[in-house]
Amino acid sequence: MNIETFISDAVRRSVEALYGELGDEQLQIQKTRREFEGDYTLVTFPLLRRSRKSPEATATEIGEYMAANVPEIASFNVIKGFLNLSLDSAFWAARFAEVAADERFGQAPATGRTVMVEYSSPNTNKPLHLGHIRNNLLGYSVAQILKANGHTVIKANLVNDRGIHICKSMLAWKLYGNGETPASSGMKGDHLVGKYYVEFDKHYKAQIRELVAQGQPEDEAKKNAPIMLQAQEMLRKWEARDPEVYSLWETMNGWVYEGFDVTYKALGVDFDKVYYESQTYLLGKSLVEEGLKKGVFYRRPDNSVWIDLTADGLDEKLLLRGDGTSVYMTQDLGTAFRRFEDNRLDDMIYVVGNEQNYHFQVLKLVLKKLGYADWSDHITHLSYGMVELPEGKMKSREGTVVDADDLIEGMVSTAREMSAELGKLDGCSEEEANAVSTMVGLGALKYFILKVDPKKTMLFDPRESIDFNGNTGPFIQYTHARIRSVLRKAAEAGIDFGGAATADYLREEIDLVKSLTEYPSVVKSAGENFAPSVVGAYVYELAKQFNGYYHDHSILKEENAGVRTMRLQLAQQVARVIKEGMKLLGIDVPERM
Repeated sequence: MNIETFISDAVRRSVEALYGELGDEQLQIQKTRREFEGDYTLVTFPLLRRSRKSPEATATEIGEYMAANVPEIASFNVIKGFLNLSLDSAFWAARFAEVAADERFGQAPATGRTVMVEYSSPNTNKPLHLGHIRNNLLGYSVAQILKANGHTVIKANLVNDRGIHICKSMLAWKLYGNGETPASSGMKGDHLVGKYYVEFDKHYKAQIRELVAQGQPEDEAKKNAPIMLQAQEMLRKWEARDPEVYSLWETMNGWVYEGFDVTYKALGVDFDKVYYESQTYLLGKSLVEEGLKKGVFYRRPDNSVWIDLTADGLDEKLLLRGDGTSVYMTQDLGTAFRRFEDNRLDDMIYVVGNEQNYHFQVLKLVLKKLGYADWSDHITHLSYGMVELPEGKMKSREGTVVDADDLIEGMVSTAREMSAELGKLDGCSEEEANAVSTMVGLGALKYFILKVDPKKTMLFDPRESIDFNGNTGPFIQYTHARIRSVLRKAAEAGIDFGGAATADYLREEIDLVKSLTEYPSVVKSAGENFAPSVVGAYVYELAKQFNGYYHDHSILKEENAGVRTMRLQLAQQVARVIKEGMKLLGIDVPERM
């Protein structure tokens, strides 16, 4: 049953019985605020011209009519012009039975829409870092939430495997690497390649300082630094498929992919399709040629290709360099074209940081001007804020990033240490302790990042995230483990709670049932807003609510068998919804702690 529809219909029938047909007039009904008694509240002020009575008298009259004529209304109270309605225990027992019986509770029926979510999008010149972690967790969770909303979802990764930044690592390895490999160094491949990206920057800056000391302006020195000119030449050779450069590119990218796969597995994210810019940039170039023929783009004397978007409130945008090499926009055009053509997408969601807001404005506008308005109108840039540390921003070129592998390992280690201190691992085997520590460490990391509105810049504090109290992943995980422990003890004691529960609900139990019934609307809202934080807030409040209830009311020691059955069933469904909600965030919950 849709509770909002039921209440709305019941209120409408009652109001019309008292004051006549409402026609298209909408009633103002909302959930009763927590500080007041009641389940739903009717705002009576818009009805005063019909009732010709005071707000209080109107609310009282409607309340009395509903109490007498709607069997499900247990009581009402009036506060000024607000009528607070309380539904009876039998009504909520019936709703709870619906929740328990629905194997797909919280999952919407199929919509027939196909949505692609692109996330991760790493460069193959460095390992994944904390910023990538937010991107991966956000993208994966949004994909899970959209699936729960009935869409067919394709999780996609676009690997930035070509371009000047890739050549920087390749060139530095060639100049200073002495044949070093992941096998010979004992380093993960992505870490090894990242080491040479930092090495390039070190030598580049030294050469700039030298040129400036010789009298060149800094801007000129940046362009004329020999190592930068060599990198640009390497990029031209790569696009010309020079065998030596291409072979080095394949080898070093291979090292990186092996490293990325290890990190993705540890993080618990995956992809249905992987695109490579090296395979889409040529398609992008052909679209640029098409745009030149249509007069959408223009060529400058240096042979570079541009589009003038000043009439649209933007600026002029480069699409192809004078030497014929492509830029990000070139390949993004090609990738967008291929995706919509290959997959017949209804929607395309790019999970990319807010520093690229302008880029996606331009991408959508360029696609529209090329005649692909049907596609551009269905592109969403899910823009998210940066992750900062107490020390400030991270910089890949300077090697001051928080490495993803190190962070994951540190989170698991800290979770192990804190769990052991608090006795959460007592009675666990070594294997169980390792599994729980991994689950808690990753759960802490994921929840701490996903509970924040994606648009906000966030400050990451690893130790605060593993606190077993407060709004954290471990608090929610421990609540689930606590409930599962109660259910195991019931089974061990031979208590059968599978039958019908005939007990009346206490107010706190009704409140728990109400919270459970809200889960589908939470999933819907999270999907509409691409906001895992909505799910996170809900699951935390549910866990907190159950903990308060558990503190005040006995479950296993309850002597009345009907009440005990009802409470065990209620606990079981709370655990189920916590597990499902956390799953949408990509977080596992333990059976025991």
